[in-house]
Amino acid sequence: MPKRIALLQGHPDNTEPHLCHRLAETYAEGAVAAGHEVRGIDIAALDFPVLRSRREWYEADLPPDLLPAQQTIAWCEHLVVFFPLWLGDMPALLKAFLEQIARPGFAVPREDAGHATKMLSGRSARVVVTMGMPAMVYRLAFRAHAVRALERNILGFVGFSPVDETLVGSVEGLGQAGVRRWGERLRGLGREGR
Repeated sequence: MPKRIALLQGHPDNTEPHLCHRLAETYAEGAVAAGHEVRGIDIAALDFPVLRSRREWYEADLPPDLLPAQQTIAWCEHLVVFFPLWLGDMPALLKAFLEQIARPGFAVPREDAGHATKMLSGRSARVVVTMGMPAMVYRLAFRAHAVRALERNILGFVGFSPVDETLVGSVEGLGQAGVRRWGERLRGLGREGR
């Protein structure tokens, strides 16, 4: 059954192609070939400020550049987030984007709602992370803390379930053959809409 899939490119540099971009492209190719509808969000192309207070989060208007991104997330049935691991976490621009997007009334109830509704329930997600260290080291020694926090404290908190992950480690040593192999894996996930 075809799905509506949103691809969130969380790499903050879109001035040159990176592995995250290649993986998102191959995922999209597989998804489109299988009949899924795909829309993309490139955070590096958006202009928005960093939220600096709880009051801003509740009361300030959503920056105009982010309204289409919010609409795409509302539209999707499956969200795929791509980002490189920087200093053990997601890049700051991606975190700032998620803070802006997950506003009361969209992702979480307004303060006066009095209940903990997961407003984006009914959607699944996948997190695709590239990193310099071996993925197994990140998983075992660091317990994949940044990925777990994104899955549980952001995506899961607003209703995405299930949330799966793909960790691509040792990226500097992949070579062309390794990049092709990972591209094929992502193309397969795109075909499956997972």
